Amino acid sequence: MNKAIRIAIVDDSSSLLAQLRQNLEAFDGVEILFVAGNGLEAWQQLEKQPVLPEVILMDIEMPVMDGIEATRIITAATGIKVLMLTVFDTNEKIFEAIKAGAAGYLLKDSKPHKIMTAIEDVMAGGAAMSPDIAWKTLHLLRKATHQETMPTPGDYDLSARETELLQLLVEGNTYQQIADRMFISHGTVRKHV
Repeated sequence: MNKAIRIAIVDDSSSLLAQLRQNLEAFDGVEILFVAGNGLEAWQQLEKQPVLPEVILMDIEMPVMDGIEATRIITAATGIKVLMLTVFDTNEKIFEAIKAGAAGYLLKDSKPHKIMTAIEDVMAGGAAMSPDIAWKTLHLLRKATHQETMPTPGDYDLSARETELLQLLVEGNTYQQIADRMFISHGTVRKHV
């Protein structure tokens, strides 16, 4: 039997915390270590935990310490993978979260099985994103050619297969669907993402 994935959930909505906890605990192999109402509370909980979570689901806009700042602090200090779970789909929030160290970015309207798949993908070393967030991220990269602070597409030196893989990801395919379609392993998909 596989060991349970240790998860923490950080959101200022107590009803959402309860619902998320219930939804995730319905899956085999999940252990919710704690829930917190803001980034500071999450940090304080981490300091008390004898065993750290492997993944933290993190909201962005919360009182006291927001999710972006909490992600920056937590990932730098612990290496825990933080998966943003938020209502914000703006380019600015996506970019800030990625810069802060987020391992993925999902919208709160994601179905429980999609959230669980994203957690598993992040645990396997991938970068989990809702299809529309992946599209916005790809658009941000394309737009970057007009900004001096961002690398140009040529700097990425992507092969045709890598570009095809990213396009399939943007279209909303899971890692396994991409692997099946491109006749490669799930691990190869993770490596390229």
